[in-house]
Amino acid sequence: MNKTDRAARGCDNGRRFFLKGTAAMGTLGALGALGSGPCGLLRPAQAAPLKGGGYAGGYAVHRQVCPRNCYDTCMMLSHVKDGRVEFVEGDPACTFTGGGLCVKGNSYVGSAYSPDRIKYPMEQQGRGTGKWKRLSWDEAIDKIARKIIECKQKDGSLLGVGLNRLSGHQGVTPNVADGMFASMGHITRLVGTPCWPAGIDAQSYDMGKMLADDPEDMPESRYVILWGGNPAYCSIHTMKYVYAARERGAKILCIDPVFTQTAAKADEYWQIRTGTDGALALGMCRHILDKGLADQNWLAANAHGYDEFVAYLRDNVTVEWASQETGIPADKIRAVAEEFATAKPATIWMGYGLQRHTNGGATIRSIDALCAMTGNIGVTGGGARYGSLLNYVFTGAHGAFQPPAGSVGVPATAPDGSVKHGRRMLNINKMAEMLLTADNPPVRLLWVTGCNPVSQIFDHQKMLKALARMEMTVVVDLFFNQTVEQADIVLPVTTLFEEWNANAGYWHRWVGINEKAIEPLHEAKCQVDIAKLLTARLNQLSPGFSTFPTDADPRALLMAECGQAMKDHFGIASMEDLLKAPAKARKPGPAWSDGKYLTPSGKYEFKSDICARNGFNALPVYVPGRKPFGPLRVLTPHAKFGLHSQFINLDWMEDFNPEPIVYIHPETAAARSIRDGDMVEVKARTGATRLRARLTGNMPRDHILLYEAWFRNNPYNCQNLVDEESADMGAWKTGAPGVAIHDQFADVARV
Repeated sequence: MNKTDRAARGCDNGRRFFLKGTAAMGTLGALGALGSGPCGLLRPAQAAPLKGGGYAGGYAVHRQVCPRNCYDTCMMLSHVKDGRVEFVEGDPACTFTGGGLCVKGNSYVGSAYSPDRIKYPMEQQGRGTGKWKRLSWDEAIDKIARKIIECKQKDGSLLGVGLNRLSGHQGVTPNVADGMFASMGHITRLVGTPCWPAGIDAQSYDMGKMLADDPEDMPESRYVILWGGNPAYCSIHTMKYVYAARERGAKILCIDPVFTQTAAKADEYWQIRTGTDGALALGMCRHILDKGLADQNWLAANAHGYDEFVAYLRDNVTVEWASQETGIPADKIRAVAEEFATAKPATIWMGYGLQRHTNGGATIRSIDALCAMTGNIGVTGGGARYGSLLNYVFTGAHGAFQPPAGSVGVPATAPDGSVKHGRRMLNINKMAEMLLTADNPPVRLLWVTGCNPVSQIFDHQKMLKALARMEMTVVVDLFFNQTVEQADIVLPVTTLFEEWNANAGYWHRWVGINEKAIEPLHEAKCQVDIAKLLTARLNQLSPGFSTFPTDADPRALLMAECGQAMKDHFGIASMEDLLKAPAKARKPGPAWSDGKYLTPSGKYEFKSDICARNGFNALPVYVPGRKPFGPLRVLTPHAKFGLHSQFINLDWMEDFNPEPIVYIHPETAAARSIRDGDMVEVKARTGATRLRARLTGNMPRDHILLYEAWFRNNPYNCQNLVDEESADMGAWKTGAPGVAIHDQFADVARV
């Protein structure tokens, strides 16, 4: 039975997907239907829309919000009949998505009903053996609670207990693990983020905080540079605003080392030399300076340290130098610099890949400077767009979800493993090394939730050694991923349909509530209920061990998280309002339109004394990237049909992405006698991985590209090729520096 037949029959592996006419369209037609239109996976024919909302045929409609770590944070509607989610669609009440979903969002039904879900607590009989014994919840919680108490008895503290929580399942209630452990006392926390920290620090040095303009205002732009990002893969809903800008006369330029799907949709594409983006931005700044095109009115009203920046440009930067560094012809640099400076307003969207280098923060500061120099900050349709902390206004009224020091926006004790003020922070981007070397006490029990570090954190072989050191590893997850394979106990957690939650965008300005639409399947429990069980058992074994509320109701706790700041920000009276419709932030205008920057000077800071005090250049200067230590640079970006290590494991997704691929330039392959479709081994100094080769001229000759993912029943892991080298910035705002994911090198050979 092929993929179209299975979907059309709506019975494969317990999934009920409904596609219109896909059997007649064939595979490509079916895929097109899934990826386009307002609904993707389409509603059953009998579920006709009703004027009053909902659908005929007995369907109950529930509001959901996607909890994945994604630009688009889609507001969704689930349609439930007889206690079962039958289909999902985008919520048309959210103007950003306009009622659309991506392929991943449409796969949520398949995820919830996947036969591969972890269905009940289990204990592995020897790590990595795959021999699992079913436990009751009481048995599993008792084993964990006794181990936590044992850690405290051994060490005189709870620093032997480690928490590794990341953004695989975002929102308010998934953060309960933080509150649960905080209620016990000081533990060891993995802090920082692999995703965007260098850029957060960079924009905070320049403007005081990372804020992005509303993407729905992008149609007002008259020039759009998509720099180091691939929104055609990673933010499909924003692409329509890019297209709308072009329809109004904007030029779209894409700058990327790889000719991506986004590059194919741009008006012009520049294949820049990886890691030299800062030189290009500064070269454009120098030409704008020479041509007298800087926005002097904006600079006079908003800039601090501009004269020093001008002096740096005159003494150190030329267009010819920028051309030599980047591989972009000088005449093109000059032409686009003039176009960008004279097209008002103009905007630059910086992808997160730009700052995943040893010079990543310096690069973001240089591109920020280009936007500032041309007066394109604080104006509708302009903006140095990177990400936004605008919606981070959940106040934790109850306290059960309070983020610990080290969360985004909360400075942490230096993540060097030392114990300060009774707590210990470890750099998550050097997680393997930190767990191996943590001592006095060592980390004995590691609790992992919302992440898959064996698949996603760097230096895979070292990570396996680090986990082998643990006395107990507990993983809370949906599927038997590569981290679960190394766990002692696994606890099944709920999907978005089975829990209460709320989530806000870090790109757009919307917030939505996630209703519990169905009862938890199998023996899965939400994070709140897991915390209640563990707390109750701890307090039975050792009275007063934890203060987490054991009578907490997940819905009531969620509703209590709506503090005054959130009410004011979104214009709601309570979280209950979100049950009627998602809400958009009320903040008027683009970021920084009031001219009130959160810097020491109160202005945009070309020269940042804080940046200098933190060990970097006060000005946005060019810093060369990491020196190559192999013949081929390795890029490991996000896959089209996956998000980090999520979604690719679903059998429905595997139909379209059945195995890992490494993309190689034909000339590079020919020099190694590699043909299209050959199995090859990519070998780096940290390890190796085997996969199939695909030849493409879209790649630079000295690059190879492997998409990050976790494939079930496949040992592929791109982190075999990625070491723990730090990016330059990130520690100031996120607790730990970023990681130089794209400053990696290897070679490839046919096997």
